[in-house]
Amino acid sequence: MSETVHTIIRALLVIVSLFFITKLLGKKQLSKLSFFEYIVGITVGDIAGSISMDSALNMKEGVISIIVWTAIPLIIGFFSLRSKRFRDFVEGTPTIFIKDGNLIEEHLRKEKYSLDELLEQLRTKNIFRVEDIEFATLEANGELSVLLKKSKQPLLVEDMIDAPPVEKEVYSIIMDGKLNDKAMNKCNLSKKWVENALKKRGLLLEEVFLAQVDHNGTLTFDFYDDAKTEPKT
Repeated sequence: MSETVHTIIRALLVIVSLFFITKLLGKKQLSKLSFFEYIVGITVGDIAGSISMDSALNMKEGVISIIVWTAIPLIIGFFSLRSKRFRDFVEGTPTIFIKDGNLIEEHLRKEKYSLDELLEQLRTKNIFRVEDIEFATLEANGELSVLLKKSKQPLLVEDMIDAPPVEKEVYSIIMDGKLNDKAMNKCNLSKKWVENALKKRGLLLEEVFLAQVDHNGTLTFDFYDDAKTEPKT
C-alpha cells in the first residue's frame, strides 16, 4: 500500500471518529464551551491531526488517547449535572461587574478585566453610559449579560398602561431539585419559606428542576416532568 493511500485511509478513519465524538459530546456553540472543554477540543484536534499525517505514530495508541481525552469531559459533565457545587468549581460562577449603575472595581480586578474591555463590550450592545445599567454580569463562559434600567429599556405595551415597575435581579433559589443556599441568602429567604411555598402549591422539592423568585417574591417554576404545569394559587 502506497504512503499516499495509507495517509488517506488514516485521515478518513480519524474524521469518522471525530464525527462520532462530536455527536457524543453534544451541541454547544464555541462561545458556550467552558475553558476545560475548549482545551479538550484543541488537544483532541491536535492528536487527530498528528495521527492522520504521521504514519510513524501508532494508530491504536492515538485512538486510545483521543478516547481518554473525550471521556474526561463526559465524566465531568455527568457529575456537573448532578452537583451544583461541582459545576461551580469546574465551570466557574458569574461575576457581577455593574449593579445599580455602579461599577464594582474589585470584581473587575478579580477577573483581570480592564475598564476598556468592559466599555468595548457594552458598546457592542449599543450601551454607552454605565449609569443606564441596572445589572451587568460576566457569565462563566465569558459572555457579558446586561440588564438596562427600566427607564432605558424599549417601550412595551404594559409600560403604557401601568407605571413602570422597578426592575431587579431574579434569583434561582432551586436548581437541579436542590435548594440554592447562596441565592436564598442574597434575597433573604429562609429554607422554611421555600418549603412553605412548595407545600402551598402541593409540590415536592425533587419535582422542581428550576425555581426563580423576583424582588416581589413571585415564584416561577420549571419541572423535570415537562407535562407538569405550575399550580394556580
